[in-house]
Amino acid sequence: MNYKKAEKILPDELIAAIQNYVDGECIYIPRRNECKKNWGENTNIRQELEHRNNLIYEDYRNGIDTKSLAIKHCLSLKSIQRIVLIKKKNKIKPV
Repeated sequence: MNYKKAEKILPDELIAAIQNYVDGECIYIPRRNECKKNWGENTNIRQELEHRNNLIYEDYRNGIDTKSLAIKHCLSLKSIQRIVLIKKKNKIKPV
């Protein structure tokens, strides 16, 4: 997130009005709903995490215990357990 100087982009009247509520403080102005982006939309992080989680699940299926996986991937034991549980649920196809 980049900070912009209000006096460079906002009219003086608007700055004065804002100063009635916050004077000299940093505030966050959220995006309009139609301009919001989903988490990870600008990067490949979703795909990277999905790939990592698939590797974790495959290692688990190949006999590596959750504690070793936690150490290998620098994650908590609970995170590894959650990933394995989610992957197990997704792999089971209802008949």
